[in-house]
Amino acid sequence: MAAAAIFDLDRTLILGSSAPVFQRHLHAAGLGRALAPVIAEPMNKAFELFGETWTTMQPAKLFVRSSAGWPVELVRAAATTAAEELASQVCGFVPGLLAEHRRAGRLLVLATTSPEPFVRPLAERLGFDAVVATRWRVGDDNTFVGAIDGPFVWGRGKLDAVRAWATENGVKLGDSFAYSDSFFDGPLLAAVGHPTAVNPDPRLSVLARLRGWPIRHLDVAPGVAKIAGRELQDWLRPFNRPELWPNARFEFNNVENIPSTGHAIVVFNHRSYFDATAVSLLLSRSGRTARFLGKKEVFDAPVVGQLARAFGGIRVVRASGSDEPLDAAAEALRGGELVSMAPQGTIPRGPAFFEPELKGRWGAAKLAAMSGAPVIPVGLWGTERIWPRNSRLPKFDTSRPLITVSVGPPVVLNGDDADDDTRRIMAAIVDLLPPEARTRHAPSDEELAATFPPGYRGDVHKEHERRPGTDAPSASESSTTSTRRNATTRSKRGSK
Repeated sequence: MAAAAIFDLDRTLILGSSAPVFQRHLHAAGLGRALAPVIAEPMNKAFELFGETWTTMQPAKLFVRSSAGWPVELVRAAATTAAEELASQVCGFVPGLLAEHRRAGRLLVLATTSPEPFVRPLAERLGFDAVVATRWRVGDDNTFVGAIDGPFVWGRGKLDAVRAWATENGVKLGDSFAYSDSFFDGPLLAAVGHPTAVNPDPRLSVLARLRGWPIRHLDVAPGVAKIAGRELQDWLRPFNRPELWPNARFEFNNVENIPSTGHAIVVFNHRSYFDATAVSLLLSRSGRTARFLGKKEVFDAPVVGQLARAFGGIRVVRASGSDEPLDAAAEALRGGELVSMAPQGTIPRGPAFFEPELKGRWGAAKLAAMSGAPVIPVGLWGTERIWPRNSRLPKFDTSRPLITVSVGPPVVLNGDDADDDTRRIMAAIVDLLPPEARTRHAPSDEELAATFPPGYRGDVHKEHERRPGTDAPSASESSTTSTRRNATTRSKRGSK
């Protein structure tokens, strides 16, 4: 038997209610009356936050009466223009999810309480195979008569309608997927083999946790948490302000180069553990949230790792050769999000820290080629004065050192040579740094020491052999460590 992927519409495929959009286009076609904004906007906002209730569904059930005498073709035309507007409101990760189910050979079904004449043009535009919705009765003169034709597709009635469709089309619900925001779609979610609560209302959120159903928000990358319709980065934005940092001053330049909407890859140079804070303040200032790539040690730490994932972090195992982090970042970009990363991978050590020419890895260049997203360079300067690599905690300097954060225009890339594009990206970052960064500097022993982690025991003079973006020891250091380990082992064996 076949399998299906069944989607609700409101608060699932789109964040809000489709009703005001349909009403507006019907009114423009001379059908019905548009709700006044003073009424429509609060109603839609309440629906976005709390979802549907038995009380709010009663007017929806009775709305069919107002359709008496409406020509079917005129309603179809109004619904088609509404579909164009609603298609632009579809959550960014919906197209990828639909494509995933298509590749798996599943039928795509739009199952909604909304009137079938309203939603069918949208379903056709999005490539759905079938529509299960509340039908309106049509008279002999090809106008609606003002009555429902069949069941009201809501709550258990939606499950019954989906079951009838599945039986008719040879679909096994036990092998199927379902996505909905509403507690009242609990029976449908329980009937399929793979339920997902999408942007769940409060009661469905509780039910999903009790039943062990996954929870997703199709407007943000998988794994990103949302509370009351907003992700954690949004909630913390009022507190993510530079003036609240007592140990640093910040200067932000050309923040407008970060796109206000759409996908982009924000790349920055890595100088200290304080870089993440500086970039976070920059993105907060731009009004955008971002997904960030970070080393596995952060994500594997208790509590901190869970928070990093909830905030939108992508775990990277450096030098593993795995494409999984890039695939996750590419998915976020396809969903219209920002991805933030440091192409150097880690803070340069020793003399490499003071090199005028920055060296990076291919990740950003490959992501740009995979997604077509623009690469936005960011130059950081002064962060090491707050939290150098040899310090376990940030410094609290009462002089409040100045940190500059400068954003450049998109880097021009050729898209077919990762090496060349990486050089272009790193050169664009260097161009955003102050003149002193582009002048070769002979560091003092104290300056060199600040570039190494606490307890470093390697060979400073062999650090140039280290591959960019790794914390692995250089060849000579590895050899020395191995020799010491073997000597220790031989000594232990000799003592037995």
